[in-house]
Amino acid sequence: MFIIANLTKVDKNNKFESIFDKYYSFLNDEYMVTVANVVGYSGKIALAKPHLIPKITKELLKVESIKTTPHLTNECKKVIAEQAIQSIDMFFPQIENKAEVISFVKKYSSSSRKTLKAKSEKFLNKWNA
Repeated sequence: MFIIANLTKVDKNNKFESIFDKYYSFLNDEYMVTVANVVGYSGKIALAKPHLIPKITKELLKVESIKTTPHLTNECKKVIAEQAIQSIDMFFPQIENKAEVISFVKKYSSSSRKTLKAKSEKFLNKWNA
């Protein structure tokens, strides 16, 4: 995931676009590490390929509805949501539907996970939401 995300910066032939759906299909993986890597590197992809920001945002907002597994617990989902907020923060000014993102982030501003709560509050303060 790391290599693919980093290669998008030099992808002059738009090869990533042909694997976009496959890349983001890993959001449904049963392992937290895989999902977290897809989410965590999405900001780099968005910055390298701004025309994909609407699609990337849509994918990242799906993280709250991913299914739990023995390797992806509810606590893991909070870690993934935290990474989604960090990724979105990288390209938030370029997002058209900011209200949907703000609504997503606000859901976590009272999280029992301290780092998730702090990141969501920082995001909301930074973007005056």
